[in-house]
Amino acid sequence: MTTPQGGFDISPLTHTSGPIDLSLPYTRSTLAHKSILITGGASGLGAAFARHWAAHGAHITIADVDVSGGETLVAELHALPGSSGHHLFCRCDVTVWEDQLRLFRTAAAASPRGGIDAVVANAGIPERDSAVTGRGFENPVGLDQDGAPAPPLRVLRTNMIGVAYTCHLAMFWLPRNRDPQYRKSGAGGGGEADERERDRHLLLIGSVAGITPLPGQPEYCAAKHGVTGLFRALAGSTFRHGVRVNLLLPYFTDTPLVPWQGMMFLAGAGLARVADVVEAGTRLMADEGIVGRALGVTAPVEVVGDGEDGEVRVVGGGERRGEAIWEVFAHDHEHVEVFVWRYVRLMNALLKVRGWVGFMGDLVRFAWFRRREESRREQSRREQSRREQRKRV
Repeated sequence: MTTPQGGFDISPLTHTSGPIDLSLPYTRSTLAHKSILITGGASGLGAAFARHWAAHGAHITIADVDVSGGETLVAELHALPGSSGHHLFCRCDVTVWEDQLRLFRTAAAASPRGGIDAVVANAGIPERDSAVTGRGFENPVGLDQDGAPAPPLRVLRTNMIGVAYTCHLAMFWLPRNRDPQYRKSGAGGGGEADERERDRHLLLIGSVAGITPLPGQPEYCAAKHGVTGLFRALAGSTFRHGVRVNLLLPYFTDTPLVPWQGMMFLAGAGLARVADVVEAGTRLMADEGIVGRALGVTAPVEVVGDGEDGEVRVVGGGERRGEAIWEVFAHDHEHVEVFVWRYVRLMNALLKVRGWVGFMGDLVRFAWFRRREESRREQSRREQSRREQRKRV
C-alpha cells in the first residue's frame, strides 16, 4: 500500500493500530481483574503504575531486588480502595535467568485469573560512573596488562539483557492465559474466541535516551536504544501470538533513577511528571485496541502555531494546561525516523526555552530526590537487618 506522501505503508501486514488520538477519552474499566506483572516495581515508575492500576482492580505482581520496598508496597496495594486484594511480591534479579523463570511461574500460579494478562518490562538501573566522573566505560585503564578485567556492564545486563529475558518469558506465558470462562463453550479445542477473550499485552519502558544520544552515559544510552529496537522488531510480529506490544519513552522524570552525570545533560528542559507517565502507561495498558505504538512523555508544553515550525513554550509553575504526552512512532511503518526527528527537535526547543534557570532548578530537584532515595534505601537495609537478627534470635 502506497501512502499519499509516496511512502510504503506496511501497517496492514504488521497488524499495528493507527496513530493514537490523545484527545479522546478511554475507559479504565478494562484494568479490573487483569493480572499484571511489573519488574522493578518496588519504587519509582513501577510503583506508581502498581498503585494506580491496583486502585482500578488489577491484580499486581511486583518483582524487585528491594525486598523491604516490595513487601511494603504490596501491603499498601492491599489497603487501597478498589483493590482486588490479590497482590504479590517476588524477589527477583532480572539479570538472573533462573530468578525470572521462577517469577513468571509464581505469578501465573498465584493469579486468580489463571494466568498473566500483561507484563511491564520496567526494571532498570542508572549508570553511576561515566565520562564526566573520569570512571566507567569510556575511561578504561590498565588494559595493556595481562589479566585485565572485562568491564562489568551491569547497566547493559540489567537494562537490556534483563529486559530481553522478560520479553522472552512474556512471549511464552502471555499466550497461555486462556481461562475457559473467557472462551466460548468448546473453544479450547480450537474454537473461535468470543469478544471477551483476554488481553495479552507487553509494555516496554524505554527512555528518551532510547531515541537520542545521552553523552557520558554510553551503557544506559545503548541499553535504551536496544529496548527501542526490541520494541520496533516485536511490534509488527507478535500479533501471530495474540500479543500486543507498546513502548513508553519518558523524559527525565521526578524519580531518583537518572544519576547526576546524566542529569547534567538532561537538565534545563523541565521535568516530566510521574502522573503524566502513569497516564500514558495507563492508556496503553487499558485501551486494548492500541497495538505497536510508542508514547513519549516530556515536561508539559504548548506548541503555538502549525506545522514543523510551531513555537514551543514550556508550561511552568502550577499550570496544568499544555501537552506532556506525545506519540513518537505514529507513522513508523510509513516514513521511518520522521517522528524521531520531530521528537528530538522538541527536546532541543525545550532546552533553548528553559535555559540556565531551568537547568539549575532541575539539578536542585534531582539532588533532593537522590538524597531522599538514599535515605529510603538505608532505612530498608536497616529494617532488613533487624528482621534477620530477630530470625536468628
